[in-house]
Amino acid sequence: MLDVTPLETAVDRLADRLRAAPRSRLRRGAAAQGLELARELAVRAQRIEFPGREPLVMPEAGLFTVADQVAVAGHDLATALREADGGTGDCGTEGVGTEGVGTEGVGTDGGGGADAVAAELAEAVALVGAAARRCDC
Repeated sequence: MLDVTPLETAVDRLADRLRAAPRSRLRRGAAAQGLELARELAVRAQRIEFPGREPLVMPEAGLFTVADQVAVAGHDLATALREADGGTGDCGTEGVGTEGVGTEGVGTDGGGGADAVAAELAEAVALVGAAARRCDC
């Protein structure tokens, strides 16, 4: 089973930093950076879970909700990646598809396999790290 702990840890750490950030820092761009990241992570998760369906866009819900949006989207992606790697879970995503994720062939049908899933995980962790540096929180 794929170890998604690095992604979960990174999104939790960033979410905690966003929760602790003062309103002024959130308004200067930290919230916008967080929302951009949350939207990207959500799209990636949806492309794994629902291939062939246009991903829904995460709504803007305000300065003080962006931390939770980052956490939820990051954990959703971690779960989708774990499931795509053939791990077991309770989210009901059996038969997770294979197309449309940043790395081609992520899925459970053997297309792309573990290497594609691991590459998607590494890319997601890098996205979270880059967003944390940009939001300076």
